[in-house]
Amino acid sequence: MEIKILGTGCPKCHALEKAVKEVVSEMGVAAATTAVRDVNEIARSGVLLTPALVINGKVKSAGKVLGKSEIKKYIEQERK
Repeated sequence: MEIKILGTGCPKCHALEKAVKEVVSEMGVAAATTAVRDVNEIARSGVLLTPALVINGKVKSAGKVLGKSEIKKYIEQERK
């Protein structure tokens, strides 16, 4: 599984990244987690608001910090 957190490095971006890493660890999911800070790469993803969560190439959320339960739900969707 490939998980990307898109954002320029603001506090909300860091909060989402931290939460995602905690959920991945708690769930025991084999996932490559990457923080994407490059504005051009973020734009190519079609994301206008950050932070954004992208799992397996699919934008799951943009413009807000997700709670752990929401992150877990999105990861479970992609595990099926």
